[in-house]
This record gives sequence, structure tokens and C-alpha cells, in this order.
Amino acid sequence: MVSKNSSKLPLEGLRILDLTVVWAGPYATQIFGDWGAEIIRVESIKHFPATTRGFVMRPTKEMVSQKGSLSAYPDRDPGKRPWNRTASFNAHARNKKSMTVDMTNEEGQEIFDELLRISDIVIENNVPVSMDRINVNWERVSKVNPNIVMLRMPGFGLDGPYADYRTFGSHMAGVVGHYSIMGYKDESPDMTGNTLTADAAGGAGAALALAAGIRYRRKNGKGIFIEIATAENFASYLGDGILDYTMNGHQQEPLGNRDMVHAPQGVYKCKGEDRWIAISITSNEQWEKLCVLMECEDFAFDKRFNSDSARRKEHDFIDSLIENWSLPKDAQIAMQELQDSGIPAGVVMNEADAFSDPHLDSRGFWEQLENVETGSNLYTSTLWTTQELERSHKSGPPRLGEDNEYVYKELLGFTDSRYKEFENKGHIGMDYDI
Repeated sequence: MVSKNSSKLPLEGLRILDLTVVWAGPYATQIFGDWGAEIIRVESIKHFPATTRGFVMRPTKEMVSQKGSLSAYPDRDPGKRPWNRTASFNAHARNKKSMTVDMTNEEGQEIFDELLRISDIVIENNVPVSMDRINVNWERVSKVNPNIVMLRMPGFGLDGPYADYRTFGSHMAGVVGHYSIMGYKDESPDMTGNTLTADAAGGAGAALALAAGIRYRRKNGKGIFIEIATAENFASYLGDGILDYTMNGHQQEPLGNRDMVHAPQGVYKCKGEDRWIAISITSNEQWEKLCVLMECEDFAFDKRFNSDSARRKEHDFIDSLIENWSLPKDAQIAMQELQDSGIPAGVVMNEADAFSDPHLDSRGFWEQLENVETGSNLYTSTLWTTQELERSHKSGPPRLGEDNEYVYKELLGFTDSRYKEFENKGHIGMDYDI
């Protein structure tokens, strides 16, 4: 990659052993890989990590022909190696390498030790008992390499009664109280959808923790162990609700799309299937302009609607007025009319809208990356830009075991015969042997 001033990326020279799964952990290493770190995914052909390289190891064409998470393959075709083609893996696997080793036996453990000796960071986000089975812990890692930074991000922590609970972001969000404030008033929490915000938050938090760990090592000349319980990380996102309860005993309730102060605030149906627009009125002046636009001028100065508090009392009625206006309109046209009138509004965009959005396109936010088994696809760019360095990815997502020869032969010095021996013993491969 060529930078604007030929400088190296800030994380070049760092090598990370990546034992992460699903989304939270892979998202953390994605951030480091985007800025130059060498990410080596340590995988195994003896174990299929469900929800990481797909939800099912070998789904049939019939299974992926339906809408839903199982359908996220190019052209709805799982191909011969579905684990390389699924969107759930490819979304966060750019700028990474993949090697395979069976760590359930002594040979695999020795290989992992060799990798630890030449690496700077090791990160995992598995349930603790899974790591116990393959002896991946700080005691072992720091003994092999005292200068390494290790980050573990279990859902609920390495100790406590929830330590070995298997969890996704939705479970973590439920435990810390997120679902109790999501959704609409008087609606059951089971109607809030399967949101996974805690995973995204966990990945960003872990990347920040790793950066702090690297700084600690440079300052003190030794490694450090970091634990970030993903649920605890996400609890900090709910700080105002938690403090409101601890200070006032007040239990926050779902607000839907409404605001605690201003009104009306909402998301309203537009023309077409599942097309919506968000509208936010924060002043009497904006309310008056909205009334003019909707041809409801009589309501502009009506005392029932002359303040935020008054409009909150009539919110249901106002919502019906707005939706009568928005329902026949194209969402993009409605947004433009509202913005031209000085009213804050925006289309609730789907993926197709985002890909065609002129603002993102003008900023170079989308990058074309190649993958042998998925072809050429657009990916999101880095989380931030710098004035000095080019914003550009190095490589597309790796196939399972794609970099075995690089890791075993170039990094670890394996001869061709020893490499073949490990291949025959089930350590090395590009297909799951289960």
C-alpha cells in the first residue's frame, strides 16, 4: 500500500494471533488489521466455529435460497467451500491471514507456543471453558512470551456465576438492561428484535484496550493481560438510565422513536415496501414550517401544539397527521422537501441506499476487494481517516488455511517434508475434516 507520504501505517510491525469468533472479537482485530497490523487467524480444520464462518458448515442450495441469515452467500449459492463465502465472516475478515492447527494435541500446542514467541498480541473472545480445554490463558502465554499483550473478552468475565454462559450480543444486551428501554411503550421486550449492538461496542472497546496495552508494553518493557467483559463494556452505554435509577429510583421505559424533551419526533411510513423517514421537530418555528408543508396551517399556532410539552400530549394525533402526509411520498423526495423547509429529516436507509449514497461515495468510503471464492465486492473503509496516510485496505478476506505455507514455512521455518507431515496429521488444510 502506498501512503500519501510513503510513511508506514501506524500498526505495521505488530503481529496478532487471532482466536476470535462471531463478531465482537473479529471486529477488534479488523480495526488493527486496517491500520497495518499482521493479523493471523489461528483456526482448525477439526472444528467448525458456528456463527463465525457461517451458521452451518455445509448448507444446501435449498437452505440458502430462502431469505434470512442462511442466505447471505454470493448469488445465494454456498459453493464448494461455504465457510469462505458467507457474509458473516467476510464482513470483518479483510486484511487478515488464516492458518490452521489442531490445538487439541501436543503438536498443535507446540506450534502455538512457537507462534506466541514471535507475536506481539493474542486475543480471544470465546467462552472461558473452551479456552481452558486448549490451555490458552495468561499463565501459559506470559511464560512463553513475557512481552506479549493478551486480551480476553468473555461475555460476562472470567469469573463469577455467569462466567461460562455462552452468549451473543443480544444476550449481553438483555443482561445489562438494554431491552427494557428499547422498543415502543407498552410493547413486550420480545418485540425489540435481535439487535447485536453489544458486539460492535465490544469490538471497538477491545481495540482501544489493545492500544492501551501496547502503550503499556512500550513504556514498561513487559507484557500485560487485559480482560474486557463484553457485557460490562456495553453497560457503560446505558449510563444515564443506570444513574437515573441509582439516584432517583426511576426505571426508564421504552420511548420508541420519541424524545424525552422535543416533539414530535418519529419515524414515519413512506411510499413503497418498508420505506420510512425520520423527522425531528425541536422548535416552534420548525413545527410551523411542518404544518405549512403538510397543508395543515390551522395547527401551526393552535394552543394545543404551541410548545414541546403541549405537542408531547398530542403526539399520537400528530403522528397520524404526519403519516397521512408521508405515506404517498417517496422517502427521498419527502426528505428533500423537509430539509428544504429547514426541518431535520432523513431517510431510514437500507443497504441499497447506503451503497448509492452520494456522500459516502464522494468520501471514498467504499473499497473494492477481491476474494477467490466470492469475487470482487465493496467493503466499508476504515473507521477514521488521517491527513498523512492513504485510506486503503491491503487484502480481501482469507480463505480457511490460505496462509498455511506462509506461517509454517516462512515464519516457523518448516521444511517441505515437515509441512507435509503436519498436513497428513490433520493440522494443515483448507477444508474442514469433520
